Amino acid sequence: MLDLAYVLAGALTGFVVGITGVGGGALMTPILLLFFGVAPATAIAADLWFAAITKMAGARVHHTAGNIDWYVAKRLWLGSLPMALLTVILVGMGAHIAKVDGLTRAIGVVVLITAAGLLLAPRLAVIARTHHTNNPGKFKAAQPALTVLSGAILGLCVALTSVGAGAMGSVMLLFLYPSRMAPHRLVATDIVHAIPLAMVAGTGYLFAGMVDWLMLLSLLAGSVPAVILSSLLARKVTGRWIQIALALVLIAAGIKFVI
Repeated sequence: MLDLAYVLAGALTGFVVGITGVGGGALMTPILLLFFGVAPATAIAADLWFAAITKMAGARVHHTAGNIDWYVAKRLWLGSLPMALLTVILVGMGAHIAKVDGLTRAIGVVVLITAAGLLLAPRLAVIARTHHTNNPGKFKAAQPALTVLSGAILGLCVALTSVGAGAMGSVMLLFLYPSRMAPHRLVATDIVHAIPLAMVAGTGYLFAGMVDWLMLLSLLAGSVPAVILSSLLARKVTGRWIQIALALVLIAAGIKFVI
């Protein structure tokens, strides 16, 4: 039996993901922790698979529209997938994840960093464009290595907290590719990068038996239709105001986790 509250939470998150590329972890994990009282490890486990499956639906729409920058996504995967896999192995394939000290606080810190990144994203893009204009050769030469490094940072954050692939990833891409990443292209590339990353990071939690399948199915029942709808609207609707509102919500949630 599907839980209507989880269905509605999934629909809200799925809609935000489709429009902005952000929210799979940054929004869903705080919702599960604060509003539903789910244990941190269980929330992370559910959220990783929720994000992977929800973003598959959104990625299909964006791929059909030709919005995905596969070249940039592959560079991110070079860093994020090995780091996520290494992190999963180091925590014993999920056996000790629930016992990690300060897990809730770690989620709070990443949520706050994510919120700050969302608010500062336009300013960072301006700085990146200026730097790109002033030092085009040096900037372009550093892009591959910096993209792989960014992917590694995202892989670590996502494997430990389920937060960061969307919001932090979009900010990093804005800084690294200020001219290449139009808004709809940024959203699409960010979404497709997060899919295998969430699946790799979620493997340990899956084998540790931490995935609440009924909760996950309820969340997906709301998110999949919502993300398809919002992905279709992504090129017609600006996601900036949604990002700002999301950032403010995340700041409040992050403070609650950290204090």
